[in-house]
Amino acid sequence: MRGRGAGVRTGLCALVLASALAACGAGSSADDAADVVPTSPATPATPATATPAPSTPAETGGEAAAPGAEAPGLAELAEQLADDEARSADETVLGGDISWPQCPPGLGIPQKRSLGMPMPLPEAEYVVVGLTNGPGFHPNPCLADQVAWVRDRGLLISAYAVASYPDDATLARHGGDGPFDAGTTTGRLENTGYQQALFNLASMEASGFVSPIVWIDVEPVPDFEWSGDEDANAAVVRGLARGYTDAGLEIGVYSTPYLWTQVVGDLELGIPEWRAAGHTSRDEALERCGPRWSIQGGTPVLAQWVADERDQNVTCPGVAGDLDRWFHRY
Repeated sequence: MRGRGAGVRTGLCALVLASALAACGAGSSADDAADVVPTSPATPATPATATPAPSTPAETGGEAAAPGAEAPGLAELAEQLADDEARSADETVLGGDISWPQCPPGLGIPQKRSLGMPMPLPEAEYVVVGLTNGPGFHPNPCLADQVAWVRDRGLLISAYAVASYPDDATLARHGGDGPFDAGTTTGRLENTGYQQALFNLASMEASGFVSPIVWIDVEPVPDFEWSGDEDANAAVVRGLARGYTDAGLEIGVYSTPYLWTQVVGDLELGIPEWRAAGHTSRDEALERCGPRWSIQGGTPVLAQWVADERDQNVTCPGVAGDLDRWFHRY
């Protein structure tokens, strides 16, 4: 791992070493010792508080702990970190993605009722969870439960959200509210995209969802079609991108080269990419990590394929050693 992961490891290693030295010192004094057109991901076809000082054995009436009693737990953690460090940069890691289709059957808006689809495979090490019930301004109806499912299993987690074009009522409601020029059509579309992002961020906060990144899903949305104007569509996506980055999050894009171009034309954000391969295979998904499958000039991070009624994902080469950049672990 690099970046934040390296700092965590350094601190933990120092803590393990300090605990071990303390234990040895105490012992000495005592006894001298495709382009395929895919479905969208998961779609079928606090302020710190003061910590009280620990009670001493005399205060509690208990016996003193053996020197270095807490060291085994720290050593175990250090061993886990060492295993992560040993992970080859070219190793690939399996994960999954879920959203409203995996909710109990019947939930959601009329056009996007949930289906009770299966959750990720037991082998999955991370899950990308969708924030929307299809289009923007409609939340995933069981988001909190899905976040809890991932958290309870100790898996890594990150977020994605479907981008969609506003209808006239939505544009009228949100077009004047945001950092862009509301006096132009482009600015009003950008503001509406910005508000889509804020809506999704509010859903994350309400469900206790923490993610370092939001993947922006750009593709046709059945029953909520994009406009025929690529520049107008691109304005919505730019607004979404700024909404997330203004909140301090990293952003990436989920799509294919064909779908991206179909929706937003030649828009290039240069952000990381999660590339879809459709109903194919892990090997075919890994092919999508190659340069000819670039969506908008960004680095390939994840590739997705559909099998066994599940959206399955694999990290692209070079990503496995830096998972803490892309995912959160509770």
